[in-house]
Amino acid sequence: MKVRGLGGWSEDPLWASVYDWTVEHPRTGGALWRVGIGSELGRLYDAAAEIGRLPAGSRILDVPCGGGVALRGLEPGQGVEYVAADIAQAMLDRTMEAARERGVAEQVEPRIADVGDLPFEDGSFDLVVTFTGLHCFPDPARAVVEMARVLGPGGVLTGSALLNDTGLRYEPMRRVGRLAGLLGPGCTSDQVTSWLPARGIHDVTMEISGALGYFRGVKRG
Repeated sequence: MKVRGLGGWSEDPLWASVYDWTVEHPRTGGALWRVGIGSELGRLYDAAAEIGRLPAGSRILDVPCGGGVALRGLEPGQGVEYVAADIAQAMLDRTMEAARERGVAEQVEPRIADVGDLPFEDGSFDLVVTFTGLHCFPDPARAVVEMARVLGPGGVLTGSALLNDTGLRYEPMRRVGRLAGLLGPGCTSDQVTSWLPARGIHDVTMEISGALGYFRGVKRG
C-alpha cells in the first residue's frame, strides 16, 4: 500500500523534488542531510566529481538519473556521451532542464530504461553512476548484474544507497519509505560488496556516511 500523495518513482513523487532541492542548496540542504540521515552532502559532490574527470569520447550511464543531480559533475564542453536513464519520463524531463541550466545539454541523452533490463549493449560504458539508486529498485541484486554487464573493462561503477545495516536510528525512515512506495527491499553493505565482485567488479570500496553507503569498484577485463 502507498501513502496517497507520495506515489512511486514512476509517478514523480514530491520527495524527488525535495531531494533535488537539498542537493542544489548546500547550506540548508547540507544541514537537512546531517539531521535527517546523518550524512555529509559534500560526499555526494565528491563522488559526482569523478564524472568530470573522464576524457572526451567516454560514455557515462547515470541510472536512475532522477532530477539530474549527478550532472553537477559534468563539465561544459567535456566531449563525453552522458546517457541519463530513468523509468519515469518526468524525471528525464527534469534532468534535461537541469542539463540546459548547466550548459551541458548537448552531451546528455535521455533514455527511458528499466535498470533490471537495461537496453544497452554489453561493455558499452566507461562509467556507470547510480547515486541514491539501489534502495529504490525492486531487485537491487539484479540491478547490479545489469549495471556491471553494460560496463566495459577498466570502467568504474560508483554510487550510493540507503543501506539496511546502518543502524536502528534510520529504521523508521526505511519503513516509511517502503510504505510510501519510495523504497524497495534495499540491501546491506555486505551484500553490495559481495554482489560487485561476483559480477567482475573489483577493488571495491565502501564508505558509510550516516544512513548512506558510498561504493566504487573497477571492472576487470
